[in-house]
Amino acid sequence: MGQEIWSTIAEEFSDIPDLATMVRITLRLMLAAALGGILGYERELKARSAGVRTHMLVAVGAALFVIGPLQSGVPLPDMSRVLQGIVQGIGFLGAGAIIVRARQQTIQGLTTAANIWATAAIGIVAGLGLEATAVLSTVIVLIILAVIPRIIPVTHQAETHQADQ
Repeated sequence: MGQEIWSTIAEEFSDIPDLATMVRITLRLMLAAALGGILGYERELKARSAGVRTHMLVAVGAALFVIGPLQSGVPLPDMSRVLQGIVQGIGFLGAGAIIVRARQQTIQGLTTAANIWATAAIGIVAGLGLEATAVLSTVIVLIILAVIPRIIPVTHQAETHQADQ
């Protein structure tokens, strides 16, 4: 009886069949977490609403939504439905980062929302095992967030977009 229980438990945890698969999954998830953390740190330095932990969780979550179906044998062409679900779900999270101030007729948080969206995409790419693309994308997003405002000075007025009347 005890042997059967341990055998069943072992079978339930057999989704990672060997050390190579364990290392591959670990690297993908850790890369997603690290890249998301880098983007979140940039947001935190600017005291924005979504920081390091939020971006790390978005990237790891997006990577998991890709890794899980791939491990389960979902054919790559069918992954489009998974990706559509991630993009739609992240849209709701990003919408939560956007603040509309009707009295001042301004909208804040659009850059943070876009950054959350880009972070999810980077997590997806890392989850698919496209590590170089994930790193390159992170560098490009960091340039957009950190370097572009120094080249093209953004005033507080320009950063909060005027709401449509």
